[in-house]
Amino acid sequence: MNELLKITDLSVEYRRNGRKIRAVAGVDLTLAPGEILGLVGESGCGKSSLGKAIVGIEKLASGEVQFKGNVVKPLDRRGRPPELRNLQMIFQDPYGSINPRRKIGEQIADGLIVAGKPKKEAFQISAELLEKVGLGATALDRYAHQFSGGQRQRIAIARALAASPDAIIADEPISALDTSSQAQVSNLLVSLVQEFGMGVIFISHDLSVVRKISDRIAVMYLGKIVEIGTTEQIWNHPSHPYTRALISAIPKADGNSNMPLDLPGDVPNPEFPPAGCRFHPRCPLVQVNCDKDVPELRRLKDGRDVACVIQTLNQDVIPLESIKGR
Repeated sequence: MNELLKITDLSVEYRRNGRKIRAVAGVDLTLAPGEILGLVGESGCGKSSLGKAIVGIEKLASGEVQFKGNVVKPLDRRGRPPELRNLQMIFQDPYGSINPRRKIGEQIADGLIVAGKPKKEAFQISAELLEKVGLGATALDRYAHQFSGGQRQRIAIARALAASPDAIIADEPISALDTSSQAQVSNLLVSLVQEFGMGVIFISHDLSVVRKISDRIAVMYLGKIVEIGTTEQIWNHPSHPYTRALISAIPKADGNSNMPLDLPGDVPNPEFPPAGCRFHPRCPLVQVNCDKDVPELRRLKDGRDVACVIQTLNQDVIPLESIKGR
């Protein structure tokens, strides 16, 4: 596969009260041109930390990120090297990532001017980008507070597009939006991927949205990837018990949803992760050695990767319906 991004054994650590917290614990991922990779999991599982580490906002405790063969290093005062400017990020809170005191056109043009475009041309391109995301050139002379949440997220997308990105990390880009705006922004991202052939890692806790736009899905739990495969594989034949729990909790539009799989307890404190499989304290399929053996991602017969000792031993997938409502 022609890889835009290659993420190898990536770990991110923080310190709290003198203790080390490993928010991301040895993640391997790849992203291809024209691909949307959905990254899903509960709040606090490390998705945003992973996204920020990929673009160099967070320092790595270990591992490496390569973008088009170039190693991504943490950002510093010198800014991003030219070879990495085509790796961009869209943040969860568009209002927080836009300067409220500057006009929108100025903020989009900034990146173009830094890249060497004359000021007049930079503003012309900015107007074209705003047209492309459905706002129009009149947005150039307005401020962030004059737009709705969905419109501000479109501005954030236009600003990312100004760098002519080959890859975008979209961190919960629709979580703060209403349902209508969520659909509009999601469809916009899909159309831009189709038009420009860029790759997108779409981070979300909403698996139903990720299902609609992603080519592949990676499921994350407590800092680790527990399952990754095509959207069809993950949605129709989920293998890891955590993946099944996430899917079982999604309500159906016809009102005929089964009771979601009831997982005991909450996501453990990453400061004190469980021994062995990190999911074992909540797993409905837990067995004797699950609190001792650390499962690594293994390839199943259908081509997906699953970090579950039980599944990789028997190579079978227990039907989701058989455990719903337990």
